[in-house]
Amino acid sequence: MADLSISFHNLSFTYDRATQPLFHDLSVHFIQGWTGIVGANGVGKSTILKLATEGLKPQKGRVVIPEFAIYCQQRTDMVPDHLYELIHSMDGDAFEIKGRLGLEDDWIKRWATLSHGERKRAQIAVALWRKPQVLAVDEPTNHLDSNAQDLLFAALSSFHGVGMLVSHDRKFLDDLCHQCLFVEPPHAILRPGNYTHGLQLAERDEMFVTKNRHQAKQALSRIKHEATKRRDAASQADRKRSKRGLVRKDHDAKGKIYLARVTGKDGSDGKRLNQLEGRLSQARMKMDRFKVKKKYELGIWMSGVKSKRNTLFNLPAGSLSLGGDRLLHYPDISMKPAERIALTGSNGSGKSTLIEHIMQSLNLKKDHVIYLPQEIGIHASQDIMTEARVLPNEKLGQMMTVVSCLGSRPHRLLDSVEPSPGEIRKILIATGIANVPHLIVMDEPTNHLDLPSIECLEQALADCPCGLFLASHDLRFLDALVHIRWHISENSRIRGNYILEI
Repeated sequence: MADLSISFHNLSFTYDRATQPLFHDLSVHFIQGWTGIVGANGVGKSTILKLATEGLKPQKGRVVIPEFAIYCQQRTDMVPDHLYELIHSMDGDAFEIKGRLGLEDDWIKRWATLSHGERKRAQIAVALWRKPQVLAVDEPTNHLDSNAQDLLFAALSSFHGVGMLVSHDRKFLDDLCHQCLFVEPPHAILRPGNYTHGLQLAERDEMFVTKNRHQAKQALSRIKHEATKRRDAASQADRKRSKRGLVRKDHDAKGKIYLARVTGKDGSDGKRLNQLEGRLSQARMKMDRFKVKKKYELGIWMSGVKSKRNTLFNLPAGSLSLGGDRLLHYPDISMKPAERIALTGSNGSGKSTLIEHIMQSLNLKKDHVIYLPQEIGIHASQDIMTEARVLPNEKLGQMMTVVSCLGSRPHRLLDSVEPSPGEIRKILIATGIANVPHLIVMDEPTNHLDLPSIECLEQALADCPCGLFLASHDLRFLDALVHIRWHISENSRIRGNYILEI
């Protein structure tokens, strides 16, 4: 493949509703190989991918890109274009990609029942099969179990064009990327090396800026103190030179004052003061050059309570359809008010299907449950955002406080035309907190959330007294929060049949 690259030249971009630009005068160069795009939820990482693949146009500046670019979005609602052609293709590349990512021939027919992890693999398989010069992938490891992540890593490693990866998965970024763009609107900084190396450089730069700003602030303080002293001295000199208050016929005193004015002797303090004012201006400019990032307080609370009911749900043994001939069989299951249960299993084993079935069988009022689904569709996201904007000021303020404590900036969120999936999840969490839940049900809660937000959520859930039911591939997250494990495994005797083990 010929040498390829993408260039942003003095690029500025602002969404229609926004009161300030998302990016201003951004210039950056992406070369062959994988570049990680990292930053908090809502800072514009997906926007950069869309700008690099012509899904969006900048208001100012220009983007120079190769001819054929593909953007793999976060959402997996729709069947990817060209999936039918890939599934039915008989060429060697198609067979290799389908085998490498584990695609099956009936996935188009049962798309609605596929797990989001399976859908993500299908989306990326189509993109790789079409052989773009630029491949921009948005949160590819969301929903994937460990085996699927290994398959995905091998597939993306084989891509030799310009790759752009948005992810909160530190290991994936470290293993795949040779440089990372750290996004902090209205600017972004490209640093060499993988995520861990880039983060070390960012921390070193921050320490350098903080140290130099502190030194500049001390120097400014010293000059201000000296300027105050000289201003007082000059003021006293002015009073001495003044003829007002002298006896009318005291010609000797008037003569001395006149002589001091002519020689400039008593004006020396004023001259030194003028010099100091120049130094003072330079010191202020130097301090302003060292901008320290504003630190926001992170950390949320979960004000839940233990339900007074004997059980939160109670289901007799049964089976659930997973599409086609595939079934999930489960025994009698129930949950007590203070229990903390983890549900695990591979992609497509029926975790989300079981959760939806449980949600329909709860013995609780709707307001007493926080439910975070695995994915929130674009239309549902827009409805959630519309409802948030018209909340009474007090409730809106409370919600935005929680969102801020999860690391997103409220003013950018309210300006957003299409908030990121991570921001929508934060809004649902913030809304649920106000209702004092008896049960929290979360399906892949760490999906789409940035790393500080995951840590905040983990700490909040650890202290919450209500019931907790979590489905996740993030074993570290589960280990910190639950004491009961339910696992779904495939029936070794009947392909496509799964069994819940408790």
